[in-house]
Amino acid sequence: MPPERSFPVLPPGFEFGVSTSAYQIEGAVDEDGRGPSIWDTFSHTPGRTLGGDTGDVACDHYHRWPEDLGLVGRLGVQGYRMSLAWPRIQPTGAGAPDQRALDHYDRVIDGILAAGADPMVTLYQWDLPQALEDDGGWLNRVTADRFADYAAIVADRYADRVAHWVPVNEPNVAAYTGYGIGTAAPGRELLFDSVAAAHHMLLGHGRAAVALRDAGAASIGCANNHAPMWPATDDPADVGAGKLFDAFWNGLFLEPMLLGRYPEDLLPLLEPEIVEGDLAMIRQPLDFYGVNYYSPMKVAAADEDATLPFELRPLLGYPTTDSGWTVVPSALREWLITARARYRAALPPIVITEAGCAYDVRPGPDGVIDDAERIDYLDSHLRAVADAVQRGVDVRGFYTWSLLDGFEWGQGYSLRYGLVDVDHETQQRTPKASFDWYAAMIAAQSRSVG
Repeated sequence: MPPERSFPVLPPGFEFGVSTSAYQIEGAVDEDGRGPSIWDTFSHTPGRTLGGDTGDVACDHYHRWPEDLGLVGRLGVQGYRMSLAWPRIQPTGAGAPDQRALDHYDRVIDGILAAGADPMVTLYQWDLPQALEDDGGWLNRVTADRFADYAAIVADRYADRVAHWVPVNEPNVAAYTGYGIGTAAPGRELLFDSVAAAHHMLLGHGRAAVALRDAGAASIGCANNHAPMWPATDDPADVGAGKLFDAFWNGLFLEPMLLGRYPEDLLPLLEPEIVEGDLAMIRQPLDFYGVNYYSPMKVAAADEDATLPFELRPLLGYPTTDSGWTVVPSALREWLITARARYRAALPPIVITEAGCAYDVRPGPDGVIDDAERIDYLDSHLRAVADAVQRGVDVRGFYTWSLLDGFEWGQGYSLRYGLVDVDHETQQRTPKASFDWYAAMIAAQSRSVG
């Protein structure tokens, strides 16, 4: 890393963080009473994940969390985002909590604070207890009730120490890939009928927010996956498809949370699921609006005989990460500025709750992992955020995905997003060059404020 390289400059008080999630790093799926989740079932079904990979061991964070939080301390981040494993706390998704799980997360949360970071805790990052899925999962509105019960349990235990809360991570991705096209757990292929799962996740978000607030939670937000939608051509059919997909991907989650309504064009699909009071419940006051950003999407109208009316096309002319996603930092700035202009006073302060990239860079002869592309990615996206702030968008933080190379859902261990390399055979941790860059960047921000 050249010493003369300048760092992006963010406002005083801007919070830099790093993110993880339980199923992707914890492992220990059969220990201390943990029940099975939909991802245990899905990943153990042949053909569902690349190479048959599972989260059975993952990064063994369940046992190695002190070492991992030591790395958090070395980074100097102000925030550490983690998720709780619902199947640990309530193995069947209902009933009394398992005390071993509550005690475990007590230790982890205290460890985060000892590392000098504020915990941001996500209640649901896709590991639904299998017993609830057996009763319909998120297609069953009772799951939202069970989720509120679970939220109350953990809020009562941890609200005094957790700085920020996220009820549901990426409800659009979880609903559409898990219940719509079947590429993620639980693997259902219901197409547009997956909006029922989306509605119930949003309802769960609202009910969990109420439970958290009742327990004294100080800061409640969300972590919604968002992206600009670019039509493939100027043809009216492609422009229309882009607007429709934008409503499905962005508007169907933004509008109920912020405005208490669904996009008008999509309302007929959702009306069968809506019970009086649902939209008011979903529209809970938010202390921050979390944005998970990875790449813009290019949308075209599909052929008349296609299953769906829109299709995604590759974005040409841009570099790509190992996941195949395009690297377009200006698209993050575009989304932030557009959202601010569209929602104005209804939009709370924004936190980038996830942004990151997959590059498989292995140690060199000297043992150094020189992941220069990840440094460039983080640098350019932080500069895009800084540009948006200069243009009046209230962005308060940026959480890099991810601390560790973990289990990346259907892609298994083939994608490496971590600032820290994990050898999944030995569980050895090796900080990459990007780890050192991120730490140096955060330290430089602190010096400039001081």
